[in-house]
Amino acid sequence: MLMKADASSQPSPGAPDEGTPVSVRIRERIQAARKRFHANDNIAEFIEPGELESMLDEVEKKMQGVLDSMVIDTASDHNTGNTARRVAKMYVNEVFRGRYVKPPPITEFPNAEHLNELMIVGPITVRSACSHHFCPVIGKLWVGVMPNEHTNVIGLSKYARLAEWVMGRPQIQEEAVVQLADLIMEKTQPDGLALVMEASHYCMAWRGVKDLDSKMINSVMRGVFLKDPALRREFLALLPR
Repeated sequence: MLMKADASSQPSPGAPDEGTPVSVRIRERIQAARKRFHANDNIAEFIEPGELESMLDEVEKKMQGVLDSMVIDTASDHNTGNTARRVAKMYVNEVFRGRYVKPPPITEFPNAEHLNELMIVGPITVRSACSHHFCPVIGKLWVGVMPNEHTNVIGLSKYARLAEWVMGRPQIQEEAVVQLADLIMEKTQPDGLALVMEASHYCMAWRGVKDLDSKMINSVMRGVFLKDPALRREFLALLPR
């Protein structure tokens, strides 16, 4: 005799497949929305509650496979017994956290005093990793703002928070500075914005040519900093040498 299936045992329509890796489910949502998920993109809007913890477990398993392929005996080596978990936590919860969490809350205040003089914030310490080799990128950032009466004023520490959020992804320095400039412009709406970043790249210092002294310096100028050479010179002259 055929038994009628119990409806409660059937998967509900649209329920996630528990056997599908969390990375696959997140990727499918991004692709369905026709959005990018490059190394330096933020994908927080596509991550559901609890999925970061599942991602951590998945990355740990994949990292253990890397260690196994490198012929490291993690079973008996007391130094690497928990390395896969530590690396997974470092990538997901720390070094690349800027990919997986929403932007930090930014309290904005009206420019009640109609401030319109040059303001410089820095040096802000920046930490990231290059997209090419996942080697550290560590340096300093200076931000110049020319406000107007409609500019939103944000706390000085918030510039560091925004920089940390953008840099907390696999980055290329030239792209990171542009991303941060776009974000600050959106948040504050100033007449002008100037960013200068100086950083050491360990993909050049630790490997390759192994040059410990080389640094990369680049800048982004927006608004009046781009149009007014005198203002641009004033900003650059005020940066510490």
